[in-house]
Amino acid sequence: MASNEEVPTLYDWAGGVEAFERLTEVFYAKVKKDDLIGPLFEHMDPGHPKYVAMWLSEVFGGPKRYTEERGGYPHMLSQHLGKGISEPQRRRWVNLLMDAADEVDLPGDPEFRAAFAGYIEWGTRLAVHNSQPGATPPTKAPVPRWGWGVAPPYQP
Repeated sequence: MASNEEVPTLYDWAGGVEAFERLTEVFYAKVKKDDLIGPLFEHMDPGHPKYVAMWLSEVFGGPKRYTEERGGYPHMLSQHLGKGISEPQRRRWVNLLMDAADEVDLPGDPEFRAAFAGYIEWGTRLAVHNSQPGATPPTKAPVPRWGWGVAPPYQP
């Protein structure tokens, strides 16, 4: 079995920042056309897909650019407060992101996709909770760092 130093991060396995930028560009093109979640993003900053790529890159083990350039978790939290995201909207977001992951050829191996989907489920459920009126989430926390879980990638 490989030592921990030899196991790539999810960020590296996915293909680095370029892979996450492709993902978010394709994803937000889908979002803008979607009748359920499109309205949430109708005034989206043109840089939003790149910022989300920075967030995902950091979460999955890449450079800490979102923290250094965008303000980390407190800034991400501020983007969701008071939005009142519904469960159907969350689920649509997840489904469109997974479709985009297939479209841009993110790794399809079960270990990567399970870890990727695990974070997306966890993160979007927190976003829904934190977006509700009266929610009082912690205002300071580190950006989560997501790993392989119990099944590292198979390497022959």
